[in-house]
Amino acid sequence: MTLKKRIGYKDAGVNIDEADRAVSLIREHARSTFRKGVLTDIGSFSGGFLLAGLKRPVLISSADGVGTKLKIAFLTGRHNTIGEDLVNHCVNDIAVQGAAPLFFLDYFAVGKLDADVAGHVVAGIARGCRANGCALIGGETAEMPGLYQPGEYDLAGFIVGAVERSQMLTGKNIRAGDVLLGLPSNGLHTNGYSLARRLLFDVAQTPLDDALADELLHVHRSYLGPIRALMKDGLLKGAAHITGGGITDNTPRMLPEGITARIDVSTWTIPPLFERLRDIGNLDWADYRRTFNLGIGMIFAVGKHNVPKARAALAMLGETCYEIGEVIRSKGRRVEYVGEVRA
Repeated sequence: MTLKKRIGYKDAGVNIDEADRAVSLIREHARSTFRKGVLTDIGSFSGGFLLAGLKRPVLISSADGVGTKLKIAFLTGRHNTIGEDLVNHCVNDIAVQGAAPLFFLDYFAVGKLDADVAGHVVAGIARGCRANGCALIGGETAEMPGLYQPGEYDLAGFIVGAVERSQMLTGKNIRAGDVLLGLPSNGLHTNGYSLARRLLFDVAQTPLDDALADELLHVHRSYLGPIRALMKDGLLKGAAHITGGGITDNTPRMLPEGITARIDVSTWTIPPLFERLRDIGNLDWADYRRTFNLGIGMIFAVGKHNVPKARAALAMLGETCYEIGEVIRSKGRRVEYVGEVRA
């Protein structure tokens, strides 16, 4: 009698032992983020969080990824900051509606699991969660042979925050005459990398040395602190996180109907990396402004009479702040650029 070869899950490309090792590493990182309200440990089927302290709480949630910035992590072998990018991006997306983050969940998917790489990624997630006062209470590590190229993975996150109904930022009180304040970005953040890689590596044939890697992997900033400070003093009418779509598409998302944001592009200096990308690709100005943040990562709408107080509050946090424009009456919600004549 001929015995058939035993074929197990590992032969199909899934290593449960490596997954267990990854979970062990992840558990310690996640526990370091736990805060009051966490009810379950890592390894449960789901995460539990006790919501308390708010009279009329509104839950604010968001989900996002890191995009093709991951390609830079793959090429450089640097995986320890990409998770922080993810957390900060998600935190900003709920903070602009006034929410304080409560908890975070991640999704890490890979063709062949390397527990050490997963550990570095989650270490970044945990660092971002700790910095933002957000608990990492769960997630999913999926090993799916054949779905991803060797050495590559995908990363996504889901965040939940809360705000008192009366303090929710909706932009409904923004009026003509209000001032727009811009806070600087920390580079590309997590948007425009597909075009940036095409221009730098395919068109200009630029070598990915340590200096360029450092520039491309600058961590996406969290603006939670400045937002909370202005909210505490009752100074913030609206906020726009400048991500995909740039200033052009994101600023109108905080505006009520019949209001236009007039942006003076001469009020801040566009960082050299963005100008380098524009020169390489001879980019159309409209496309340029919709692809990259151009050095502005967050825009606040503040009443004109409150601008000195807002600037002082931001200065107390060590924040650089640019007065980049104003709100005017106009049909529709859009951005109008002034300050330079550009073809």
